[in-house]
Amino acid sequence: MFKLAMIQMRVKGGWRAANLRRAGERLEAAAAQGAEVAVLPEALNLGWAHPAALREAETVPDGPTCDFLRERARHHRLFVCAGLIERSGDFVFNSAVLISPAGEVLVHHRKLNELEIAHEFYTQGDRLTVAATSLGTFGVMICADAFARGQIVSRTLALMGADVILSPCAWAVPADHDNLSEPYGQLWRDNYGPVAQDFRLWIAGVSNVGAITGGPWAGRRCIGASLLVGPDGKEVFQGPYGLDAETILFAEIEPQPRIARGDGWWKATK
Repeated sequence: MFKLAMIQMRVKGGWRAANLRRAGERLEAAAAQGAEVAVLPEALNLGWAHPAALREAETVPDGPTCDFLRERARHHRLFVCAGLIERSGDFVFNSAVLISPAGEVLVHHRKLNELEIAHEFYTQGDRLTVAATSLGTFGVMICADAFARGQIVSRTLALMGADVILSPCAWAVPADHDNLSEPYGQLWRDNYGPVAQDFRLWIAGVSNVGAITGGPWAGRRCIGASLLVGPDGKEVFQGPYGLDAETILFAEIEPQPRIARGDGWWKATK
């Protein structure tokens, strides 16, 4: 069993220094509360689908954002998962990393199921990875990867052995969205739940908050509502909704044991 911190924080498009400062403060707070794994939002450094991606994307694992996250992981002895905008040669990717407490990049994921409106910024992803650790086997996906047709991304991570899927996200709504009449989150429950139940695993989707100020979704709002689903396929909790709903959500995670069968790995029933 381990303590998970889901860091629902403000991300300002194009403001890398401010975003990393805020992330560092919240990683410190999570570690002080005994967290062993911390998850930060999608596109943490520059914001999702912000034009700054084309100018300021960074290399992985040695760019400024990844270096910062690796140093923080080492300092706090934390596993850290975060989304960041990556440049590799002529290409820009919407990426995420999982970093060990030793500062090693264990998973380097590039988003596979990017929304069409962001294709002008990001190249199609090209990899899917899990990492076996002392706490369990982690898979990483990013936001809309969860609702790729047939839930193929999350189901593939499960077949690769993931006990826990960590998903940095940037969940946004129109400026006039009324959460009382149309509560946010059913899309994610519908896509997290069946995979979690079928494979008896945990899925944690962690979104940012704040106004989107550039790019094709300028004027929309990121509203948090981060979601944890357990191995029974049911919601464990959902974070607060709102433009200013910054918080850290904590959960005790117990990966379910697996048994080997001739046709693959399956969760053991108790």
